Amino acid sequence: MRVNLFAVYSRMRVLVTGGCGFIGSNLVERLVKEGYSVTVFDNLSSGNLENIKGLEVEFYNKPYSYLDELPKFDVIFHMGIPSSSPMYKANPFLVGEAINDMIMILEYAKKTGCKVIYASSSSIYNGNEVPYREDMPIYVTDYYTECRYSMERLAKLYNILHGVKSVGMRFFSIYGPKEEYKGRYANIVSQFLWSMLKDEPPVIFGDGSQTRDFTHVRDVVEALILAMEKDFECEIFNVGTGVSHSFNEVVEILNRLLGKNIKPIYKPNPIKNYVYHTLADTRKAEKVLGFKARITLEEGLSELVGIYRR
Repeated sequence: MRVNLFAVYSRMRVLVTGGCGFIGSNLVERLVKEGYSVTVFDNLSSGNLENIKGLEVEFYNKPYSYLDELPKFDVIFHMGIPSSSPMYKANPFLVGEAINDMIMILEYAKKTGCKVIYASSSSIYNGNEVPYREDMPIYVTDYYTECRYSMERLAKLYNILHGVKSVGMRFFSIYGPKEEYKGRYANIVSQFLWSMLKDEPPVIFGDGSQTRDFTHVRDVVEALILAMEKDFECEIFNVGTGVSHSFNEVVEILNRLLGKNIKPIYKPNPIKNYVYHTLADTRKAEKVLGFKARITLEEGLSELVGIYRR
């Protein structure tokens, strides 16, 4: 782990919203190790303080309006956004809440001059053919997609009108440690592993041939750090591996790593507008951001198995 000497000496102040959640807490851990002064805002709806236990951070469970009471931040990582389509389907009012939160973050950035790096999603590409490119058209397919796309448009608007610098990160299927508190909203990789560790068959809706661009959270954190270190006006990047794997492959790899032979249970897929394949075109991220995922699915799953078997 490198130590960012500029961060150490300047004590750059970094805010991570959703910093007790899955991606946020992994990011917080990296930022603390690199010497940044880190503040976490989280309402603990899908995160947990255990995820940042032992890390030197300031923590607040407060609305974003409280930011005006604190010393100015240099960078905001806005990860505190409901991150699963079923959440929005169950409660469409989350769309308005997430958009209003984004406006509050952008308004703060307008006043203070800080840069904003925020979580978007590969779900935005629903309706397109793989591999997904950043310049593809966006189709409205569900509440979640509309919410994330609205946030991207707002970021662009604030750059045009007020010069707010931002980077939107279109995350693909992220897995890794510290995902336990997401429960049923966790990545399918983690859900399969949790079942198989208990000798329970994983449930697959469909025949298991559907594929995802599974991306390890440590690679995602690297992409976020690069977005912070580089100077962009207003950009969007895919954060994926450029390699896809089927659900059946995931079960096969987990069986091999666990030394088991558990057969999944296949059930009819009840989801309307289900996306059968995702795959990131990573060329822009590699060329402009300087990011390329390094962790293969087998390596990531091997590490995860080791963590849960301790």
